[in-house]
Order: sequence, then structure tokens, then C-alpha cells
Amino acid sequence: MRVRSNSRRETGEVNLTPMIDVVFLLIIFFMLSSHFARQDSQVHLALPQADTGHDQPLDDTPRVVINLLRDGRFFLSGEELKAEQLKLRLIKNTNANKQDLQVRIRADRLVPYRHVEPLLLACAEAGVWDVSFAVVQDNSMLPGRRN
Repeated sequence: MRVRSNSRRETGEVNLTPMIDVVFLLIIFFMLSSHFARQDSQVHLALPQADTGHDQPLDDTPRVVINLLRDGRFFLSGEELKAEQLKLRLIKNTNANKQDLQVRIRADRLVPYRHVEPLLLACAEAGVWDVSFAVVQDNSMLPGRRN
């Protein structure tokens, strides 16, 4: 009886094609993730100034950013929405993540409160209680600065 010799397996060759596919998929995933994260803060807004406040700690809690323009239009993930649509999207995000949701509102400093109120009501109706406002620090209040 003749025994077949498989010289290819004896050399220890490894097929790298599946590993290369996975690496390319990871690269694409991270490129898209960073694009969507930057998209929320690319809307140019003159944020309100604050002399107190703190940075939010980085944690695993899912967060959405709502950009509110001076004329009352607001955007979530680059898409203009109405208050009822926002409420439904927030409920959908909360249910999909199965945990509390953080909402950060980036509003123009000159936007009237009548445009902010529908956002806050939509958050409350969707069961979102962790709402914060993006602000810039007032540089005149920094130590060592004179007015």
C-alpha cells in the first residue's frame, strides 16, 4: 500500500486570507465609527459660555448629540428631525441599547428657549433623564487672566 505524502502541509503554510479579510473589516468599521462621531460636532455653532462646569467622564453609556441651530431646526446624526420624530428615535435608541441613554444638546448661544423646550420635552417623554448642554469655558474667568 502506498502512503501519500502531502509536502504542502509539512512546511507549515498558513492561509492568511481570512485574517486579512477580518483586518480590513475592522479598519472599515473604525473609519465609519469615527466619521459618524465627528459628524455630530462638525456643525459650526457658537456655543454658550460658562464659568463653571465639568467634562463628562468617558464611560460605556450610549450618548447621542442633538445640534440645535439658531432658527430652531435641530439635527440628530446629521438628519433634521421634528420633535415627535426625535422622541421616537430616542425611544428606539434606548430600547436597542437596553440601558439608559445620555443626550448632549449643542445649541447656539443665541437660540431662544422656545426652541430648547421641545427637545427637553421629547427627552422626558422618551424616558431620557441624563441631558446635558455643551458649552465653552469662559476664558476671562481662568486663573491668571485679567478682565
